[in-house]
Amino acid sequence: MTGAATPPPSSPTPLFRNADLPAEQRIDNLLSLMTIDEKIDALSTNSGVPRLGVPNFGSSEGIHGVVQRGADKRHRDPIPTTQFPQPPGMGASWDPALVRQAGGVEGYEARYITQTPRYDRQILMLWGPQADLARDPRWGRSEEVYGEDPFFNGTMTTAFSRGLEGDDPTYWQAAPLLKHFLANSNEDKRTSTSSNFDDRLFWEYYSVPFRMAFQNAGASGVMASYNAWNGTPMAINPVLRSVVIGQWGVNVVSSDGGAVKLLVTAHKRFATQKEAVVATLKAGINQYLDTYKDEMHEAVKDGTVTVADLDEALRRKFRTTLKLGLLDPPERVPYTTIHDGPAPWDGARDQAVSKRMALESIVLLKNAANALPLRRDRLKSIAVIGPLADSVHWDWYGGHPPYATTPLQGIREAAGPGVKVSYAADDRDGGATAAAKAADVAVVVVGNDPTCGPNMANEWDDSGTKPCADPGDGREGRDRVTLTLAQEDLVKRVKAANPHTVMVLVSSFPYTIDWSQRNVPAIVQMAHASQDEGWALSRVLFGDYNPGGHTIVTWPASMDQLPPMMDYDIRHGRTYMYFRGKPLYPFGFGLSYTRFRFSHLRTDKPALPRDGQVDVSIDVTNSGRRAGDAVPQIYVRHLDSHLQRPALQLVGFSRIHLAPGETRTVHIPVQASTLAYWDEAKKALVVEPEHVEIVAGSSSADLPLAQKLPVS
Repeated sequence: MTGAATPPPSSPTPLFRNADLPAEQRIDNLLSLMTIDEKIDALSTNSGVPRLGVPNFGSSEGIHGVVQRGADKRHRDPIPTTQFPQPPGMGASWDPALVRQAGGVEGYEARYITQTPRYDRQILMLWGPQADLARDPRWGRSEEVYGEDPFFNGTMTTAFSRGLEGDDPTYWQAAPLLKHFLANSNEDKRTSTSSNFDDRLFWEYYSVPFRMAFQNAGASGVMASYNAWNGTPMAINPVLRSVVIGQWGVNVVSSDGGAVKLLVTAHKRFATQKEAVVATLKAGINQYLDTYKDEMHEAVKDGTVTVADLDEALRRKFRTTLKLGLLDPPERVPYTTIHDGPAPWDGARDQAVSKRMALESIVLLKNAANALPLRRDRLKSIAVIGPLADSVHWDWYGGHPPYATTPLQGIREAAGPGVKVSYAADDRDGGATAAAKAADVAVVVVGNDPTCGPNMANEWDDSGTKPCADPGDGREGRDRVTLTLAQEDLVKRVKAANPHTVMVLVSSFPYTIDWSQRNVPAIVQMAHASQDEGWALSRVLFGDYNPGGHTIVTWPASMDQLPPMMDYDIRHGRTYMYFRGKPLYPFGFGLSYTRFRFSHLRTDKPALPRDGQVDVSIDVTNSGRRAGDAVPQIYVRHLDSHLQRPALQLVGFSRIHLAPGETRTVHIPVQASTLAYWDEAKKALVVEPEHVEIVAGSSSADLPLAQKLPVS
């Protein structure tokens, strides 16, 4: 294989290189040939064994694009890679097939870099997707996840994992490492806090996206989070052995950076680093992002860690090596031909997926009196205003793009030579208001800074408790203090200067933009970090593309609608499933330049079998004059369950394109297993006999169709 280490020509071919032998027999042979030093070394992110010619599958961040920014310890140059919108933007597409294509692009590019000798990097394990849930909009790291619903996030996590892995039935293109297990959705004091909730919420909410990717995509890698669950830090939590490894068959279980040391310093569970290292190995950790080697050698020497312990840990890890085809003849592995040649990120295929994802991620939140799309033939001038108007912002987990188009660049190009486009970054000395007054339309681009400041320096100062300069901002290590958009004051001034104002909110999370919703004619929202941000935005603003994105979390109208940040029991009013009060924007909400009508809900069975599924069909009609994408959503209401269930529960969805006047019957399968609850007495997920109401529509708050159905 190109770029892979091979044993010396004079060496006899070891059994572990015989691709016709069972995997476990091959691993037995490999482990028998390794020294203690080699075994301990392979528990790092370098899984290779150079003496035996075993390649390292390596690692790279990769939740929305391969991250190779350069400036590492070897001072290597950055490598440009395709950069998709942040996961909330990918989620807003409500298009798992497209999310899978994005994962495919990322996995292919990781193979290309790994197998192209001039790069000298091994990055076949991508640290992503992020499978956590955005249970609270104040969470500073919600920019990394797909949304707040477990079934929705699990569907997207499964799709992205499958894309990374590729389509071959035997080998993986790249290996996903899901982050962060489990219930890590507070940043302030995350290194010492405990997320407390019962087993029902573990099985029915927090673990669902992980379980779906493991079981439905065969994903087999996960990173333990910093926090504790019910008092026990995740890096040593027994659930790693009993469930993650024992039930879901996960092979690579990684610590997070510095998490082992935190067991001593923050969680105060152990007196020494050696004790923490031994405890994490026994708990199932087999990949360390921390100081561990000297401590592991000492533990082997004094017998607290045995060779059998090391072998069990490495056996799981080398299953990934085999799955990637790194020990097999190149002609048997379809992905070995991905090397050299033109860079894929410069090619039409990867750029087409990037552009499609950027377009589908855009959500139209308001469009009073058809303020959008803009008409080129009726415009002479546009003022593009705002601190985010002439930039594309990258986050902590973003890579180096091959190109990037800002909103200002995109609008200037799309407007054409007949429209004057002016620009003002802010309203210092009245620049923004003057530009707005002089223009036919003002487009004000506001939002957050994903890095929470001018740069990412001092990221880990004071253990991640320092707030951002803007209290409405957040990032890794920093929760948001408020949901108020500070830049809404600029929107107010621009709107006062020009009633024809369009607000573009480029944000990683929701804001309580109540004033803008009441007063601004049109509001468009999109996530950060797409290389095609400005291109896609301009296509939507001018009507060259009809937006079809939908919200992936509940946007509260006020902070008062939220429970305390550290209350992890979502039944106390979190997410659309238990939300109290009227939100600013409901989960699953999104407008279009056309209108869709939903009708004729029916099922293919009179009852939902407890061990099966029903096919739910609805007719969707585009009753407007523009082609567009509809997102039919299927929810369930539990009518007579014997225990507390969500008021509403998403069980299926689709994204479809319809021409003007077209009607299409959409078939969405509903699995009975999605309705299961955790039976504490049986220690199992159980589908109870009950009656449910299947409801369908365009969002969690617009469900005109309903049909009652027994679960039997």
